[in-house]
Amino acid sequence: MTTQKRLDLTVYAPTLVGDDGRTLAVVRGMELALPGLRLDWEVGKGGRPIELPQREAWLAEAATRGKFPLLCNGDASYPVTISGMRRSASASPGGQPQLQIHAKLPLDAAIITAAAEILERVAEDAHAFWGHATPDAAAVDIAYQIAPTLEGPPSPRRGLPALKLLEHIRSPEIPYHLGWLNYWSAAAATAIGFPEPARDAELLTRARRSASGGWVVQLTDAPLDLDTSAHLDALKRAYERFPQIGGRDSP
Repeated sequence: MTTQKRLDLTVYAPTLVGDDGRTLAVVRGMELALPGLRLDWEVGKGGRPIELPQREAWLAEAATRGKFPLLCNGDASYPVTISGMRRSASASPGGQPQLQIHAKLPLDAAIITAAAEILERVAEDAHAFWGHATPDAAAVDIAYQIAPTLEGPPSPRRGLPALKLLEHIRSPEIPYHLGWLNYWSAAAATAIGFPEPARDAELLTRARRSASGGWVVQLTDAPLDLDTSAHLDALKRAYERFPQIGGRDSP
């Protein structure tokens, strides 16, 4: 039996302040991007799905407590989940608390086709600073760029650059790593100097502007696979182009 490949989607946004409507907007946006998806189930103890007949009220009440609970589509054979967690000021860039929203989806043809729109809707509805959507296998390599070793600094695989921990990055607008699909808010794009048409011609062929003035930038046509040399080279070129990402341009 093979393990189902997954798409990891994460966005970083301002922390919740009461029920500001963003949690419901994010859930509805994800459903709009993937027709037929309904995230009407809470994930209970032991992973058991519990149907939510009053989902909107349930999400609103949780948001007043600063919570974005784990929701799913109730289908164990095709699991889609989304949730959020608060990152404290001490564990966030610029000493500002954040809301980190994380979704996991099957990496199949339907999701691949809709992935850019899913990321854009989740990020825009969350008012995110930045975010990404990356196949889980590539996400493991990215984690090695950040995770400290027993000896001290990270020890990245495949010749990728070491990146700073989130709390060591100077402002929330600076992405702390790249992914297959990258959402950069207008402020994040300004912070990293994107776009420069002369330098970013290739990236712009796979980029789309969001309604708020941000960008969704796709590094490779197919989902990022770091066993493919052309994909690894594309990721390395993007890191060379944007030294601000991961805080590599500051001491």
